[in-house]
Amino acid sequence: MDAYDLIIVGGGIGGSALATVMAQAGRSVLLLEQSEVYEDRVRGEWIAPWGVAEVRRLGLYDLLMGAGGHHITRHVTCDETLDPAAAEASALPLGIFKEGVPGPLCLGHPSHCQTLFEAAVAAGAVGRRGVRVAEVRGGAAPSVSFEHDGVLREARARLLVGADGRTSQVRDAVGIPLHQDTPHHWFAGLLVDGVDGWNPELQAIGTEDEFGFLAFPQGQGRVRVYGGYPLHQMRRFKGPDGPRRFLDAFALSCSPNNRALVAGRPAGPLFAYVNADSWTERPYADGVVLVGDAAGWNDPILGLGLSITYRDVRIVSDILKAEAEWTALDFEPYAEERAERLRRLRFVAKIQAALDMEFGEAAKARRRSLFERSAREPGLKAHAFAVMAGPETLPPELFTEQHRARVLGEQEEAA
Repeated sequence: MDAYDLIIVGGGIGGSALATVMAQAGRSVLLLEQSEVYEDRVRGEWIAPWGVAEVRRLGLYDLLMGAGGHHITRHVTCDETLDPAAAEASALPLGIFKEGVPGPLCLGHPSHCQTLFEAAVAAGAVGRRGVRVAEVRGGAAPSVSFEHDGVLREARARLLVGADGRTSQVRDAVGIPLHQDTPHHWFAGLLVDGVDGWNPELQAIGTEDEFGFLAFPQGQGRVRVYGGYPLHQMRRFKGPDGPRRFLDAFALSCSPNNRALVAGRPAGPLFAYVNADSWTERPYADGVVLVGDAAGWNDPILGLGLSITYRDVRIVSDILKAEAEWTALDFEPYAEERAERLRRLRFVAKIQAALDMEFGEAAKARRRSLFERSAREPGLKAHAFAVMAGPETLPPELFTEQHRARVLGEQEEAA
């Protein structure tokens, strides 16, 4: 049986990033990935400024930029209650959140994964693709049985890492419970090519009628777009012409620039999924630790999956590099930080979903009220800094029911 310091199940972004960092630190790493080719899964392409700071701390920033990383430097919020010209004129500069970070970083998910996997192997990790994991065992002597090239193999390690996504086999095998909120709306995404009229440094979000949109340019005429719509419209974009109809839904009067998106062409699959926050109270067990989606994820309305993952990798790798013998690894600080981080982000996501992904006259009036009140009291939108600067940068009182009620105007209604 082969033996390693670290076996990582899941060779996506979190698993490959951790494998790269730990192999560079001189540890023996086995990296197991199910897919033979990374495919567009409509996720993991936008890193918030605080996530970019984590990428830099891991020493991976130049690698991602060399693979085609693209910074977005401005943000515009559109809405059916706002004048489009005024919204564009008040675009927010995105270089204000983290020193030395010009804004969010975008990189196509398949390329992102492939770049990190190759970096891990180049750093000395043993990478295996096309793997089927048969059994995971935690405890004092963690091990994995897996099939590769038609042969059933077994390997043991001093520590096993679950980086195998939302349906984590590792998490299930060691009995770590996953908690999940009630879904709020449908969320779908699509890669669009040939978008010649969109400013490559501008991201946008907006709501009109029964559709909320987000657009994140990747450079070279490509934009990743997302759309939110009510739960009862499950079949709204089903069928072979679904991607085209989804793109046509972006023809909104509140954002004239969207005509450039509509003129583009679908360049990948259209995936739709319900929004939800999911989390683990304790993302580790004896001999095992979870990172990324395996440990729980934030509502995609905030787009923070990669930022969360890179911080997970940084904290876990710091713990591993600080302990030479790995005889007394303590992941409780990681669990505590992650629990509070996800709690705060769940709070922000619920506010954002109520504002951007609820529809009808009452929701429209709520947004109009917030726009008017926040012009006089900018602090009403302070919670949004958690998305760009990181949830730890804000005081605890911004993550309370009192603040939520003020933002959504519920105190005014009660009065």
